[in-house]
Amino acid sequence: MSRDSSTFKESYNHALDIVRDIGVSETLPTENALSQSLAVSRTTVRTILKNLNKAGIIKWEGRQKQVLRAPKQTDYFGDDETASATERVSSQFMEYVLNSDLAPGTALHESDLKKRFDVSSSVIREFLIKFSRFGLITKERNRSWVLRGFTREFAEELFEVREMFEMRAFRHLIEQGADSPTAQALIALAPKHEQILEQIDTNFLDFPRLDERFHRTLIEYYDNRFMTDFYEVVAMVFHYHYRWHRADEKRRNRDALTEHLAIIYALEAGDFKKADEAFRAHLCNAKKTMTASALWD
Repeated sequence: MSRDSSTFKESYNHALDIVRDIGVSETLPTENALSQSLAVSRTTVRTILKNLNKAGIIKWEGRQKQVLRAPKQTDYFGDDETASATERVSSQFMEYVLNSDLAPGTALHESDLKKRFDVSSSVIREFLIKFSRFGLITKERNRSWVLRGFTREFAEELFEVREMFEMRAFRHLIEQGADSPTAQALIALAPKHEQILEQIDTNFLDFPRLDERFHRTLIEYYDNRFMTDFYEVVAMVFHYHYRWHRADEKRRNRDALTEHLAIIYALEAGDFKKADEAFRAHLCNAKKTMTASALWD
């Protein structure tokens, strides 16, 4: 498996977690045990061990794999590197729709998207087929795809399901507590929110990707495959603002940033009642914003 593979990088990050949990001066399990824990081949395990050894994280001699130091955040591959090709296309496609202001009825050709996103035809086709189930994209006989309209009925149905999923995921977060991986992942997003908010006049267009990351974190840490799959169309409509008015976009983004931070700060303080109230208010405002700002077909 190539070291440039997103799968390898994800496995490497998992191996760093194992090293961290075992602790300094302790020894790692056998290659066979690591292969089972990481769900990769023993060949990949050896490549991971080789890189851990090179980074000075472990000392690997024969069967002995001693931990020399705890992993640092800089040892990990970032989210953008561990994302699969299909996941990367998802975000790229949403930004393409947003930045190009594509109208309903726009034809989307697989060959054009393949060149634009620099991925294989199979990756493009897999994404489009997956996304077409939600009704915003349909397949035509001439092999092109068509971006369909965005109706009020569609948006209201979509928001109802989004609200159910996100509220369930947020209740799960609260049940886990402030030290849960979900809460810590959201808290870690505070500096980026603060940075955009401080420079909102020039950086407000950086918010959609962060908005998606905030809400997708909730869903992905909940780890329900159906919720995760459904979230592609949620990101398209609500985070990337497909077919929304542009006139008040800066204000909308500023308000949402402030609401995100209210949730994050409450989680950081361990005030779950306040965090729950802030999250409910955020979803309520998101629905009001959608109703007022969307361009209905």
